[in-house]
Formats: sequence, structure tokens, C-alpha cells
Amino acid sequence: MTPAESRALSAPHPEAAAGPDELVSYRTPVGILAGPAALTGRSTAPADSQGTAGGAPVAPAEAAAPAPIKTPIEPDVPDMPVEPEEPVEPAQDAAPVEPVSAADDAEAAPTRRWWHRLPRRRQHLVVGGLFLLAALWVTSRIWLDPSGRVASLYTGDPAQVQFFLAHSVRVVLHGEYPFYTEQFNYPDGVNLMANTAVLALGIPMVPVTLLFGPAVSFVVLVTLGLAGTAMAWYLMLSRHLVRTPLAAAVGGWFCGFSPAMLSHASWHPNIISQFLLPFIVWRVLVVTRSRRPIRDGALLALLVTAQAFINEEILLFTALACGVFLLAVLAQEPARWRAAWRPLGAGVVTCALLAGALLAYPLYVQFAGPMAYHGLSDAVRDYGNDIAAFFAQGSPTLGGNQRANINLAPNYSEENAFFGWSLSLIAIGIVVWLRRELIVRALAATGVFFAVLSLGERVSWWDRELFTGPWQWLVHLPLLDAVVPTRFGLITSVVIGLLLALAVERAWALRPAERRTVRTLTAAGLAFALLPIAPMPLRMVSRPPVPDFITADRWRAYVGPDQTLVPIPVPSMGNTHGMRWAAATNLDFKIPGGYFLAPRNGNTGDAGRFGGRPSGVGQMLEEVATTGRTPKLDDRQRRRFSDELRHWRAAILVLPVRQQNSEPLRRAVEDLVGPGRQELDVWVWDVRALTDRSV
Repeated sequence: MTPAESRALSAPHPEAAAGPDELVSYRTPVGILAGPAALTGRSTAPADSQGTAGGAPVAPAEAAAPAPIKTPIEPDVPDMPVEPEEPVEPAQDAAPVEPVSAADDAEAAPTRRWWHRLPRRRQHLVVGGLFLLAALWVTSRIWLDPSGRVASLYTGDPAQVQFFLAHSVRVVLHGEYPFYTEQFNYPDGVNLMANTAVLALGIPMVPVTLLFGPAVSFVVLVTLGLAGTAMAWYLMLSRHLVRTPLAAAVGGWFCGFSPAMLSHASWHPNIISQFLLPFIVWRVLVVTRSRRPIRDGALLALLVTAQAFINEEILLFTALACGVFLLAVLAQEPARWRAAWRPLGAGVVTCALLAGALLAYPLYVQFAGPMAYHGLSDAVRDYGNDIAAFFAQGSPTLGGNQRANINLAPNYSEENAFFGWSLSLIAIGIVVWLRRELIVRALAATGVFFAVLSLGERVSWWDRELFTGPWQWLVHLPLLDAVVPTRFGLITSVVIGLLLALAVERAWALRPAERRTVRTLTAAGLAFALLPIAPMPLRMVSRPPVPDFITADRWRAYVGPDQTLVPIPVPSMGNTHGMRWAAATNLDFKIPGGYFLAPRNGNTGDAGRFGGRPSGVGQMLEEVATTGRTPKLDDRQRRRFSDELRHWRAAILVLPVRQQNSEPLRRAVEDLVGPGRQELDVWVWDVRALTDRSV
């Protein structure tokens, strides 16, 4: 290293006077990783008696800060110093002096001039614009017709989210209770806190939902969830971990557009909306060395509270990942604990108290309120990844193939571990290459730990069970009993994104004789790893439109405020069109049934199941819709079905004319309640005289 490089790398940053608890300067490791030896696991030269380091004067706040814990120098590995704090002047003036030839400098000058001339905000806007274009590419087939197109499989999740978005409109405009509703599954209702009602997403989207409908709000959330998550990770990485914009962009790209994120994009905007997670991770690391842990703990509590109303499962994953990562750091360098335990303890206690106070009532409703359940349905509790899934491409990627992925994931909406052979090998290679760096070893331990948990209770290879997985020992623990284990692969995806960012940063910082060769090889490696899993437009199919009878408000002539409109077939996990009808009217009418999680036997505290109490009418009509065969009903069945209609306080039964097997369904309903009549594009049966309790 030349003297000029040494001076440039040790130059103080104007923001250093803010103190180490602020840690707001660009590309500075935060919290427990702070200090010159943080990223590489090696110490740098100590300051001399004049208060200098490497020949440059140290700012007063830096000189007063606690000295970082030193580790033995490892001379056999090239010293990769941490990027210096950047001054306020343009970025090209702050770049470290590098011993390059005149020819190399002439080649690099145009690139530097074009990019570094841009103000930092414009650089961020360029990267954010690219992420937004990628998200629009992924969702392009939905944007063609948001109301008429849906993911080709598992259409229930989009309908459920649209219902929740319409509920947010009622919360804002009518002051409706946000955590429970009777607008579906009437009269039992649904515990919305236990069903991920996405209030933190739905409430800001109220203007869009009012103007364009919940279907448009859904695709907007998916688009912004992908692009926003990528951008959030890019900002955090570029500010606190790496100095090369390409490194931050690559890490942010993979965190936002990994195969796992793409697999959830068609159905779960609450899962892919992870734009708060980088800042939660950042604040956790900051608090480990904060001088004001109370303040930093309070800021962390606000982020935690907001994330709880987006998706609690992802929040739990973030907490677990931060805990495992910090333990991995301390296991390698236990001496760091002496400087970290006091601020960490104070910050965590502050966060727990404030977030606990803010979330106390919503969590009470979730776990002890009406229609609360404990533990997931057996149908999803043992969802796990196949080991072979880590080496296959995800279905919504360039090299993916749905048929090839059969039995490697629980279903196509849970492809949480499909990295492909090329990326898996390169990720392993990065860990081997940078194994002497503390952060790389800690990230590797975190990624492997959660990859193992994501295998579920039974570890398998190409759908052949091998042995019992460690998840079997954890699945019955509180909170973990509500986790879908395959989704632990989302944590591994983020770890790989961070490893890619670090690898690009280290490759770009190498100073061999042939810089162009190294950078060309790095670009080729990225293409080899990321091109097979490049995102492709999500697969969509057409879905039946909301009937004109609903959109024209013709139903209002029949349905009173305490009555229900019963779609035929009755809404259930496999048939959610009726939920879309209600959402299109901002839930102005109630419906029975629906797709949601509820106590297995309808009693608060039971294990969860999908859907409400079993319905004789619902099951009979669903069978007719599936098979096209009309059953013969006797008087006893008619009386039992009539009792169910009274329990629902049904006003009308509505069957779309274009419904699949509509003629057998019409005959079945006529056998149950008598003849109906066609109105616009539906068959209508007025059953108020049958269900009126006063009769």
C-alpha cells in the first residue's frame, strides 16, 4: 500500500463527530461490527501518541471513542481495509489514490466521470428506477388486466388479500374495528390479527383502492414490494457495508428478486414487502455499540411495530436471524461481548417495552380474542424444502420449469430454496475465498443454520425421505408452532445476497496488474450465477369477472345490513370468487364462509384450520361445482340445509350464469329452496321468507 493510499483510507469523515452510536456515514460497518477490524477480522495499525492513525489526524470524537477490540494480524492474507468515510465533496475527489498505469487510468476515466458526477441521490434514483422496471417486467401480465387475471394456481390468496385491502377502506372511512370482522364467515367472523390483514400496507393504499379497486391495489403492492425490498437493501448495503455501487446493487437485486421472492409474488405481497427489514437489521447492529441505547431501542421498536402489521412471521424470522448472526460473531470473538452487552441489553429492553406496549392489545386479540387459534393447520405445519431444491431453478425464473420442480417444494407458492447449481457453487466458493473475514463466517453460519431448519420435520432428497430433521424438536415451541418451516429459506436468500455484495466489493478492490481481467471475470461469474435464475413475468390465467349484478348494486334491493349474500358455490379455500365480489363493493355486504385461518372447532384456542365450521350446504354445492352431478335431496337434508341458511341469515343466493357447471348448480339450489329467476348475468333466489327468524 502506498503512503497516498494509507492517508486516503484513514482520513476522517466530517460526520465522525456524531459519535459511534450514530454510525450514519457511508459504507461503515455498524454496531458490534464497528471498528477497523470488523469486516476482515484483522486489526489495523494503532494510533500513535499524537492522536494520528496512518499519518492522518483523528477527529476528536474518534479519538474519544472506545478502542475496538483487536485480533491477531494475519499477514498471509492481503489486508483489505474498510472504505474510508467520504467527505462532502464530489465522490470522485474522495476516491482512494490507486497505483494504476496511465492507460488504465485513461480507460477508467470516462466511467468514473459519468457515474461519479451524478449526485448521490441521482445515483440512488437510477438504481431504484432499474429495480422498478424489473418489478414491472415481473408483474407485466397482471398489469394487462388486474381484475381479470390471476396467478395460474392457488387463486385463493389474491382474493383474500383483496378482501383485506377492502377492509382497510372500511377502517379508514367508517372507523370499523381493524382486528376482527364479520363481513365474511358470518356470523362467526374472522380474527384478522391472526390472518395477516396487512393493515400497514392496506391503509396507505386506501386512495388507490377507492379509485381503482382492490385488484389494482394488489398488483401495486406486489410491484412495490419487489422493487422496494431491493432498493432498501441497496441503500443499507451502500451506506454501511460496501463502497462499490455495483456490489450494493447486486446484493439489493438478489434480496429483492431472488427465486424465493418471485415464488411468493403472485400470492403473498405481505411476504415480499420486506423493505423495513434492512433498517431493522441496521438498528439492531447499531444498538450493540450505541451511546444512546434508549433512543436507538425506541427507534427499533417503531420499526418492529410497523413490520408487525405487515407480516409477523417475517418479523420473527428477522429477529431469529439477527440473534443467530450475533451469536456467530461472538462465538468467534467473545471479547466483543464486553463492549456490546450493556447497550444491547438496554436497547433490547427499551424495544421490548415500547413495542410491547404498542402491540399489547393487537396481540391480545390475536392470541386470546374471538376466533383465535394456536398453531397452524397440519396441512402446512410440516412444509419443508427438499435438499435437491437448493440446486434447482425456481419456476418463475429464466431456467425454471414447473414440471421439473414437482415434489421439491410444498407447492409453487413456496419455492423458498431454488438457487440453482451455479449460484449454490458460487456461494460456497465465496465463503471459501473470504473465509478469513469475520462477517463472512458469521453470515455463512446463519445461512446454513436456517437452510437446515427449512428442510422441515422430514429431510428428503428428490422426494425420498432420508431422516428426521431438527425442526421436529422445535415445531411445538410457542410462536414457532405458527411458522411454515420452508420459509426459513428466505433468510438463506438474504444471506446469499449479502455474500454476493461482499464478493463483488472484494473483487473490485483487488489491485492486480490486469484490473480489466479481474473485473471481467467477476462480471462473468455474476452472469453465471444470476442469469439462470433471472426473473420472468409471472404466469397468469383469466378469471371470471365480478358479476354485473354486483357491480351495478342490484343486490342492494335484497340484502339488509344484518343479512348475507350467499355466493354459489359458498366461498371456501377452493372457491374465493365470492370474496372478490364483496371486495369490489368495499365489503358493503356480508358473506358466509371464505378462505382464512380459524380454530378447528370454532372455539378460541383450538389448533388452526383453513375455513370456518364445516357446512353441509357448502360441501354439497362445492361437490356439484366440481363434478357436475346433482344429488337427490330428501326432506331431512332440506330441513338441515334450511337451518344453515337461517344461521347465515341469508337474504339471497346468487349463481353466475357463466359459473362452471352452472346448470347442475341451478338444479341443486332449486331442489333446495325452489325456483329462482335470472337477473342480469346471475340467477337469484330470494330466501328472506325462509330465513326470517320472526316467521
